[in-house]
Amino acid sequence: MFSRLTRPQALAVCALPVVALLATAVFAPLPFSVAQPGETANVLGEHKGDPVITISGAPTRDTRGQLRMTTIVATSPDTRVRLPDVVDSWFRTDEAVMPRDALYPSGDTVKEIERHNEKQMKESQDAATEAALDYLGLDADDVEVSLKLADVGGPSAGLLFSLGIVDKLDGDGTGGDLTGGRVIAGTGTIEADGTVGAVGGVALKTQAAKRDGATVFLVPKAECADARAELPKGLRLIPVTTLKGTVGSLRALQTGKGSVPSC
Repeated sequence: MFSRLTRPQALAVCALPVVALLATAVFAPLPFSVAQPGETANVLGEHKGDPVITISGAPTRDTRGQLRMTTIVATSPDTRVRLPDVVDSWFRTDEAVMPRDALYPSGDTVKEIERHNEKQMKESQDAATEAALDYLGLDADDVEVSLKLADVGGPSAGLLFSLGIVDKLDGDGTGGDLTGGRVIAGTGTIEADGTVGAVGGVALKTQAAKRDGATVFLVPKAECADARAELPKGLRLIPVTTLKGTVGSLRALQTGKGSVPSC
């Protein structure tokens, strides 16, 4: 024989599974990573004691200004991100929650991911060199380019590598600097034919750029909306699609002649 529960007792019994589910949701790991603005590096200068770009076989020029590649830093693939972390990041402009699979290949170990990023960086460097030398009409058999950026992986510095090579060899083509003496930052992959590709994380990268003194940010055109979302005050966006078009935009910015595209 069963006694009838009072209303408060019934509510308490019904609430127990709900509380248990909420507790599980709060403490269960979620398939996300939390990202923040990372370091930037001037490809025209040195990084951690070594020149980023070294060229032999052709005369190089002294450069003014900076071309800063940008990065994000994210929690590692084995970091357990929980609901409170996601909620906290949702309300912050200096953090972003991203699907873990968008940052790391699913199922790979940390070492495998590191090797994958190193491979992507090497491929990006090769493509950047080929694109820059082809743009300048130089033969890769005659000009040797070495690119070194310690502790940075992935393909997103490709565009800035190419611009750095162009600036060191040819500047703006008329004796001036491609940067016009400015601190210019940006991001974007590069193909050997000079095509610029999207990379992700641009809203965080604009913050890193502004923090490190940039006044102009080069962004793949397809990511203009993302870059505008949390754009720091005083940072000008220039959308880019090709190496040739990017050089043209920087020349127009410096000389005041011609149009400079905007997002």
